[in-house]
Amino acid sequence: MTRLSVNINKIATLRNARGGNIPNVLKAAIDCQRFGAEGITVHPRPDERHIRYQDVYDIKPIITTEFNIEGYPSESFIQLVLSIAPNQVTLVPDPPSALTSSAGWDTIKNKEFLKAVVATFQEHGIRTSIFVDPNPEMVKHAADTKTDRIELYTEPYATNFTDNQIKAIEPFIIAAETAKKVGLGLNAGHDLSLENLRFFVDNIPNLLEVSIGHALIADALYFGLENTIQMYLNQVR
Repeated sequence: MTRLSVNINKIATLRNARGGNIPNVLKAAIDCQRFGAEGITVHPRPDERHIRYQDVYDIKPIITTEFNIEGYPSESFIQLVLSIAPNQVTLVPDPPSALTSSAGWDTIKNKEFLKAVVATFQEHGIRTSIFVDPNPEMVKHAADTKTDRIELYTEPYATNFTDNQIKAIEPFIIAAETAKKVGLGLNAGHDLSLENLRFFVDNIPNLLEVSIGHALIADALYFGLENTIQMYLNQVR
């Protein structure tokens, strides 16, 4: 069964636009869990333009569902993750100035770096996932880092979905089959939505988890957070 992890970065973006504590990020994390989310994802960036490092510390003790921290493995990020000890850390190649994730790791070029980072987290019992494009070669070389999972970068799928669903999904099916062959667990995320999620889940084998933030929080403005989470859960069942 595919698990739904809700990325609450956009809640923090809205809070930070005015300062103060409205909307309350901690309450959002608790509510997402209460409404059925099987994971909470955060992506703290160095400039703290949405989730702040303090938010990460504050969220950990108040949730019981899976906690996933995404980010570029800078020294400060590594220390944050080690001090929090979440269930999972997802390594992304974003530079500090990136607006949002736009590509997966080159797992050939960065293999030795990723291998060292993965080992550091695994020594502390933290499951690791590496963000990759749906490229079989990148998947194969990700396995060489000894990571537990990969997360497929799904923006190309979402972009091409309305034009040709079959063509859009094909490289992701191949990547998923490759992940299974090399013994990697499989996550996915970026621009998945109510429009395209069901088709993705139905066609990608061995999909363990999807992480969804922007579309889900935007939908919650219209449908309410509780109802929206249930709608997304219905898509992954």
